[in-house]
Amino acid sequence: MGRMDDAVGVLQHEFRSAEGSFLLRLRCDLVWDREAFSRLERAMRQICEQNQAAERLDRWMAEGFYDVATQVPGWTGHPRFPRPEPEAYYVACIERLGDLADWFFRGWHAYQEPHAWREL
Repeated sequence: MGRMDDAVGVLQHEFRSAEGSFLLRLRCDLVWDREAFSRLERAMRQICEQNQAAERLDRWMAEGFYDVATQVPGWTGHPRFPRPEPEAYYVACIERLGDLADWFFRGWHAYQEPHAWREL
């Protein structure tokens, strides 16, 4: 299985909120799973890279990118949402989700090349 296939599989798992997914743990357990977030974020980045020149996008993927970028901030924005990490980490993660959704839908990201996406 290649990198692209792995990323697609991760996104299918995540966007369905399957068992052990970042989104399921976040929404149902109110747990920000840092490792699961990193897995989701890396897969989203890989898909963005691969789809920059795409003329058509799969609906399930578009819905997933949109949902992640619009729903995660609301779910985690409540003042009582548990945040064991420094606040700057969550701010950077939410910003990254928005940046990735923007990149996915536009076909380019807003950063000047060469741009290195730092791990969060």
